[in-house]
Amino acid sequence: MSTSSRYGISRRAGSVQSVQSMQSVRDGARNRASSRARPVAVSYDDAFSFALRVAFLNYLLQPRKKRKEYTSAPKPVPRAHTGVGELMKDFMPSGSTSSSLKLPHGFRSALDKRLTGVLQGIERLPGYNDPTLKRSFAEAYNAFTDKDFYKNIKEDRKVEPLILIFYSSAIKAQSRNRAPDDHSWRPLPDRHLAMFVRLLASLIRDLVGDRDRPELVQRLNTLESKLLTNDQNLSLSAAQEDHSFVEVEIPLTYLVKDMPMVQVVAKIFGLTHTDVQNVLDNNMATWTEEAALKDYKAYHLRMSSNMAGTLRKRDFDVDEAYEDWKRQELSMLAKLFSEILTIRPDLKGSTSGNDKALPARPQSTYGEDQAYADLSKMMSNPDSAGFGLDQSLGFGSMSLDESSSIRAVDEPNYVFIPADPRAVYKVILQYAMSHDLLHSDPNANETEDDPHPLSEETRNLLIELAVRWRIPQYSRDVTFVEVSIRKFLDQELDHGLLFTCLDSVKQPSSEVKKPPAIQHFSTPLTDLEPSRWTLADFSAYQMALRELNDALLRDLYTLLLRCYDDRPPSIGAVMALIKVHILPDPAFSQRQDEAAEFTRQLEAGLRQSASERYSEFVNRIIPADHEDWDFSHVVKLGEEVVALSEKIKKRYKSNPRIMEVSPHKVWVETVFPSFEVDAQDFIKRVMSVAKSRDTELSVEDGFILYKELVSIRKIHLESLPKIPFSFHIENLLDEFVWKWLNNTAERMIEMVGNAIKEDEFHVRATGPDGIPTDDDRHSVSIIDTFRIFRESVDQIRKLHWDDHVHHARFMTALAKGIAAAIGHYCEVVEAMFAKEMDRPTEEEMAASSKTTQEKFMQYAKEAWNAKERVQPYQFLPESFIKFNNIEYAMHELDKLEKLMDVDGCAEVIRKAEGPRPVVKKPQHYVFTVKIVEAEDLKACDANGSSDPYLVLCDEYQKRLHKTRIIKGNLNPRWDESVDITVSGALNLIATIWDWDLIGDHDFVGRTSLKLDPLHFGDYLPREFWLDLDTQGRLLIRVSMEGERDDIQFHFGKAFRHLKRTERDMVRKITEKLSAHINASLSREALRSLLSRGLAASVASLWKKRQSTVPALTPADVENALRPLFNYFDDNFEIMKQTLTDATMTAVMTRLWKEVLIAIENLLVPPLSDKPSSQKPLTQPELDVVYRWLELLFNFFNAKDHQSGEVLGIPADVLKSPKWHELASLNFFYTESTENLMRESERMAAANAQRAQQRAQQQLHSSAASNRLSAPPTFGATWSGAGFGSLGTIRRGKSIMMSRNLGTMRKAKEEKRREAQADPSDDMILRILRMRPEAAGYLRERHRQRERMAATQQAAMIVRQSVNQGFGSGPAFGGALYGRNNLPQR
Repeated sequence: MSTSSRYGISRRAGSVQSVQSMQSVRDGARNRASSRARPVAVSYDDAFSFALRVAFLNYLLQPRKKRKEYTSAPKPVPRAHTGVGELMKDFMPSGSTSSSLKLPHGFRSALDKRLTGVLQGIERLPGYNDPTLKRSFAEAYNAFTDKDFYKNIKEDRKVEPLILIFYSSAIKAQSRNRAPDDHSWRPLPDRHLAMFVRLLASLIRDLVGDRDRPELVQRLNTLESKLLTNDQNLSLSAAQEDHSFVEVEIPLTYLVKDMPMVQVVAKIFGLTHTDVQNVLDNNMATWTEEAALKDYKAYHLRMSSNMAGTLRKRDFDVDEAYEDWKRQELSMLAKLFSEILTIRPDLKGSTSGNDKALPARPQSTYGEDQAYADLSKMMSNPDSAGFGLDQSLGFGSMSLDESSSIRAVDEPNYVFIPADPRAVYKVILQYAMSHDLLHSDPNANETEDDPHPLSEETRNLLIELAVRWRIPQYSRDVTFVEVSIRKFLDQELDHGLLFTCLDSVKQPSSEVKKPPAIQHFSTPLTDLEPSRWTLADFSAYQMALRELNDALLRDLYTLLLRCYDDRPPSIGAVMALIKVHILPDPAFSQRQDEAAEFTRQLEAGLRQSASERYSEFVNRIIPADHEDWDFSHVVKLGEEVVALSEKIKKRYKSNPRIMEVSPHKVWVETVFPSFEVDAQDFIKRVMSVAKSRDTELSVEDGFILYKELVSIRKIHLESLPKIPFSFHIENLLDEFVWKWLNNTAERMIEMVGNAIKEDEFHVRATGPDGIPTDDDRHSVSIIDTFRIFRESVDQIRKLHWDDHVHHARFMTALAKGIAAAIGHYCEVVEAMFAKEMDRPTEEEMAASSKTTQEKFMQYAKEAWNAKERVQPYQFLPESFIKFNNIEYAMHELDKLEKLMDVDGCAEVIRKAEGPRPVVKKPQHYVFTVKIVEAEDLKACDANGSSDPYLVLCDEYQKRLHKTRIIKGNLNPRWDESVDITVSGALNLIATIWDWDLIGDHDFVGRTSLKLDPLHFGDYLPREFWLDLDTQGRLLIRVSMEGERDDIQFHFGKAFRHLKRTERDMVRKITEKLSAHINASLSREALRSLLSRGLAASVASLWKKRQSTVPALTPADVENALRPLFNYFDDNFEIMKQTLTDATMTAVMTRLWKEVLIAIENLLVPPLSDKPSSQKPLTQPELDVVYRWLELLFNFFNAKDHQSGEVLGIPADVLKSPKWHELASLNFFYTESTENLMRESERMAAANAQRAQQRAQQQLHSSAASNRLSAPPTFGATWSGAGFGSLGTIRRGKSIMMSRNLGTMRKAKEEKRREAQADPSDDMILRILRMRPEAAGYLRERHRQRERMAATQQAAMIVRQSVNQGFGSGPAFGGALYGRNNLPQR
């Protein structure tokens, strides 16, 4: 069933009669039938009769079949015998020695095989099975096997001996046992020799091919032909030589069963063979070859005279087309005449006594040969005789009836050609197509590559009709188009078959060996210019195309109205017909207003269909009761709308606009605005109902709804770029994201805590060599923690939130939760790490149970065995795993910072918010308190020292920080920092305790400090020397910055948590080694080395009776550090088993810092405004200390002397600012006090000048941009500030400077450059503390720095007034707090 019938399409616009009437009168064109006779209706009988006549004529003109019969053949006349010697002279002239005439190598063995094959009867060439021939070959084979003959053939490789030997052997074989007078065997040797020569030629071709030795093969062929008699066939056996075949023509039966084309006519018209046979029998006398010849002669006469019965000038639009058709028609007629005369040569010269010659056509008496010659001439050059046939055809001798005279020739009266050939052809074509469609195989279209509605035998019949009725090819094609379109309109053809029909006339016909006598038979219709057609054909073609276009547009409209159905019908076949066969055709013309009107109607129909389809969705998906609505209904409705939109877009991807209408765009324009309005109402209604019921909507449902709405908005914007979306999705649904963020922030700390609880802190895997890689040296807790972070970030990113400000704020909130979770992880892991590191050793546990006397005896024993190797500290692997986790976390956090595009989010928020309004309500502030050092602490131990550590609490006794324990030191230096977040003023209480292994810890001293944001409004760091309530003082450095809801701030806070945790862990590790470092690099160790050297020298003098003391050797100096080096190696070996390369480098770098501090303490006392009791080192002691520094530098650098590779810490890291200070200290150490004071004054003046330049630069930059953070300038101090802080500190590491690894590296490089660029006189002042005469200078320098600090404080106040505006501060009634809820500067 066709597509049209399935969907009930009626294509019939009118009756056949009305269409034919319109065709006949359109544009006043006269069809071809009017040129021959008046148009008459073609009846069934007429169509059948003329079709049968042509089919019968085809039978009459078919080449006669022949059959073979035996007949006796006369014996050939024996030729005069010529000697073989004479033939050989021609075969091989004397003197011919060319290598091309010699036999090829290997010929002898191949010849033996072929001769054997002849004798065995297996030779592949025909004719070698004759017994007499085998006797000759057997005789020759015996002669060829002679050894001497074989040797000669192998050396000379000539063919002549073979031929002569074979010929003599054949004579011998055939003459044996013959009577002397019997000469019948004489021809046999020649024949057998010819067969042998043929075998030689075949053998040579098999061995060397046709290209090699062509001359030899040619001569053998020539010799073979000369040996033959009367061209006898060598393959015939001797028994067949006396007989031959002759061909006898089979006479015609005139039965229908022997007429294939007549049978086709019978099928088409539904008649039996008997009926057709009767018609033939009744008309056989009339339907003859002679009648056909008379028809074409009359046709030729009318064509030459421009008379009715053929095409005439008035049938063509231009005369040139008519002349061209006439010229080619002559050639076609010549073929028809030749065909008839070939079958009936008796018609060439036949005459009738009663026939009268046509006027102006003289008779011709040319003979048969001359007639054929001239006919061939005319066929090869039809222009040679003008438009008339050549006289040599003898048509004057062929008579016509009396009605053929000039006066009676106006009305054509043909036997085989109807009066209106085109009309009869069209009717026959209609019958034929209907028959073939009715009896076609339904599976034929699936198996055939090019299905055609007409069978091959029907097409052959139609070709024969066109040939006999002289219908041009374009008329055939146009008629075929008309009939195909009519069958389509009558629903007998579907779109596919119609496309095949129309395409067949536009494709070139397959080439045939003998093309029929039809003009332009193989030329497609598109290659024939319409101006060359007849007017009737062109008019009919135009009318057919227009009817087809109207029908296809009706089909297209009906089909497209169903394009939004679940299973819409395909329009591919309709569009293919329109695009391929209608619109591109130059004969088709359509008015612009008609196309526009169809487009308008189609678009209106599609909009109506889209609205109805959307209404179906709403009624099916959305419940009737508003109380039952939820987000899933909106999502389902959106999914249906989007799914259908995508389906339509995909379906019409290759052809998005159909007749200037886009179904997808119509769907979007019609449905999407309606859905958007409905969706907004649905969502608001659902949220309102949930609020009234006090129920919480699912966050996941909100996310799903958002994704669906975003996909719809994307399609909306792509299809309707000028029409905005109906509502802002993000503003409507952002509360679900905030709800999810709040839940995630609450769950993050819990999930991090669970990850820590489940972690055993073991190495996860080992490498192939048993050594774990760096990637395996962190545990699962930190991996799970950052997996949680990444999943949370991905959840926001997967939303593809299309509001950059919202997205940036979401990331900010998420960063805040991440920072809190990282802080919790650092706090818990650091507490676990501290507990593991502070565990008592086995020796300490054993000592806790001993008495005082046992302890004294143990101390004496340890002193006596001090030379023994010190055992390394037994670090726990899980402690190092925790340390690795912190290092891993910093790298993962840096990746997370890039993933979240922290800087980009901050910039988006900054641009969106613009200048922030001034608010009076404060928020939170972050104080960074650094516990630097203490001096002159109270001694609590019996040995006159203490093991101090500091506990920092707030006014409510909440512990905020606890420092590490520094054993045996009354001037400890901790350098530990803690962040404290406050919303107002806070009192800090610092208590120093003395650590004791047994019993309670001893109280050392206490002091306090008030942290008030109002006092730190300039955001500059402060240093405070706080006096203890017992003895000594404490140095604390404080800086403040605002707690901001800023993504960069949160990441900086997270990085600071990790960095400080890492630093505290490193200190915990290094302090286990620092005791041995301080002991190895102490003044006692130095004096011991020098005293041992002196004692050894005195003993050597006494033994050797020498008068001088030998100096201390470099080996002695290096051996003094050998226990320390061994101690380092033992501990490094333990660390290397678990620590990563990065953490190992951090520990070694910290140890190097401890080494530098120990060396520094050897050389100078701490910085203070009071003289020190420490004595300067002597020159020998100074030399030993700097030699130690050099040895330690090389040890930590670990450079391979052979390869030059650095295996330890790089030299640029080792050469820190402290190392440079120690290096410069050697230059000033032995200088006089006066020179040192002058150098100190010079450096102080230079530093003051640089500080003033920086202040001026900062004043300009602050005026240009209102910065939130303080510039890196010199800090101000309070009046109670100590000596060491004045004029030497810069702004500390702010949180914003620690938000990622990049900013942290930049800050470290900046600090290094500043330390190298601004040489300080601190080292000179520390040297002067060991000079009693410099006490007054120290006090004066202390007052000088206080004055400088006060000046800088005043300048800072002026700069703040300039930046914020005069009269805007609190003193003038202005706001107390500025941007970010921070105190104004």
